[in-house]
Amino acid sequence: MPRRRPLHWLSDSAGTGLRELPSNAAWLLSRMLPDEATGPRDTARKLRASIEDAAPKGDSVETRMNRARAAAERAQRAEEEALAAAEEAKQSSDHARLVAESNRSEMAELKRELKRRVEHAVTEARRAADEQVQQERAAAQADADEELEERQTEAEEETQAAQHDAEVTQQRARELVAEARERLAEARELADEATQAARAAAEEAHHQAQQLAADAEQQAKDADQRVAAAERAGKVTASAEATAQRLDTRQINGDLESHTKAELLDLAAAIDIEGRTTLTKAELVTAIKRASRTTH
Repeated sequence: MPRRRPLHWLSDSAGTGLRELPSNAAWLLSRMLPDEATGPRDTARKLRASIEDAAPKGDSVETRMNRARAAAERAQRAEEEALAAAEEAKQSSDHARLVAESNRSEMAELKRELKRRVEHAVTEARRAADEQVQQERAAAQADADEELEERQTEAEEETQAAQHDAEVTQQRARELVAEARERLAEARELADEATQAARAAAEEAHHQAQQLAADAEQQAKDADQRVAAAERAGKVTASAEATAQRLDTRQINGDLESHTKAELLDLAAAIDIEGRTTLTKAELVTAIKRASRTTH
């Protein structure tokens, strides 16, 4: 199984973390709210307001996530460039090594060939006078030395050039690797920021949902209490409408204050007083008296 490269692994991890993040806090809130939390229109408006308040300040979670994704893609491209540069550096190094080996082999062969030439020249020269032999030997050796020196100079220049190219390529590869690491670190930091922002939004939305659910439950309890009070008022008074019809100025002035607010609400409903649910007990008494005087 091939071993994964560290830089490529970090880039894949950052991208996977970003893809698994929720798109926004509203989605998280919709997953947390129970079915009982849905209620009247005013409850829905409170819910939307709570979602807006729960959204993170400054850049949105989506913006942070997009920024993190872009940083991860830049890091990915930087990593690919660094790997390509490293491969090119390796090829340059291999080429320099092959050139050096080829030059060494060629020099060894040249030395052997020159040695054979010298020996051949010496053998031929021995047939002549000793002075002629010495002259031929010296001339042959001088030619060999000159050719060997020229070829050695060329070989050294080629080797140095190849080594220089390899060093330049390796330096470029190191720079690209360092840049890729920096971009990966930036991508990781942005991904962490986006994750933290999403978590904070989810926690705030969950808190708001719990508060709204508690409010809705309290409203339901209040409604049950009002219904129970209305039922008790019905037992005391056979009919709110009949009670309203029997009311005269003296009765109203005499005992309306002794009734509960729930009973007064029933009386107000019987005589069709508008806005009765928003009135206090004292205001209900006043409204009922006014309406009774009008009907009489």
